[in-house]
Amino acid sequence: MKRLYRLLLFLTLPVLIVTGFSNMPDFNPFFNPPGESALVFGAGEVSNGFGNRDMAISPAGDEIFFTMQQGENLSAILHAQKKGAVWTSPQVASFSGKFSDLEPAFSPDGKRLYFVSRRPVKEEEKKDYDIWFVTRKDNGWSMPERLPAPVNSNENEFYPSITRTGDIYFTLDVGAAKEDIVVCRKKSEGTYAAPVSLPAGINTDGYEFNAFVDPDEEMILFTGHNRPGGFGNGDIFISRKGIKNDWMPAVNAGAAINSSKLDYCPFISPDKKYLFFTSNRSAIRQPFKQSMEINELKSMLQLAGNGLDDIYWISLSAIRDSMAAK
Repeated sequence: MKRLYRLLLFLTLPVLIVTGFSNMPDFNPFFNPPGESALVFGAGEVSNGFGNRDMAISPAGDEIFFTMQQGENLSAILHAQKKGAVWTSPQVASFSGKFSDLEPAFSPDGKRLYFVSRRPVKEEEKKDYDIWFVTRKDNGWSMPERLPAPVNSNENEFYPSITRTGDIYFTLDVGAAKEDIVVCRKKSEGTYAAPVSLPAGINTDGYEFNAFVDPDEEMILFTGHNRPGGFGNGDIFISRKGIKNDWMPAVNAGAAINSSKLDYCPFISPDKKYLFFTSNRSAIRQPFKQSMEINELKSMLQLAGNGLDDIYWISLSAIRDSMAAK
């Protein structure tokens, strides 16, 4: 570990990747919380260099779910749980590991966990992604259930976010070169109104996707792809409700969060202290100060910050400061 830590410093990788990690007696992803600079979340266990994204924390703060993903070839939801003062090392969630699953999201009461999957429906192969859920039981989670139409369709549905009233916000394919953020309002238990696209202050003619909606619908964070005034690729934007209870034009969440790479999958912790997000930014910078040996290069490429997806977290005050500056 000491050699690895020295190597990271020598390569000028951000200290945030390993800050405090070498001194952790047990796995604790919330060790050493960030301020207004983004840190890798759970380096070595959650963000482990293998491609990790889509953060979800239970309302009680004692469970985390996230996705391990490698392109289109592998996608599974992982789970860690706090038992006493110790967190279990992440394992494949009880309902995942066989089919392509991703994007977990808790209901505000913690009784359901929603996620996206391409698993079969009535033993018929699915080529598009649908929204599913599992229900909390005394001994774990139920078997997965697929949400009915009109939430699910023959198009892709991604990244569910659930309000206290049971409404579901998600990303919907709406054309050959366009994704929109939509909402299905809950009508009664198990039934929903047809999806409605959010207004022009959020959706454009391009790609808007992966929206996290505050359970009280006070704010929405999402990724806009190559929007004017951005930092490059995909940036996280934020909108709040106006005095007429309508969504205001979204603004860029700022340089403390966004980079020249893809920044997406925003999630706000239940206590509203921290913003989590996914980024494929790289901490590797050449030229190095001297030639690297093969083992050193391999070690570097097996860590968070290698250019694959990692989960980051930052104080939510960074968002508030960005909004105040607009």
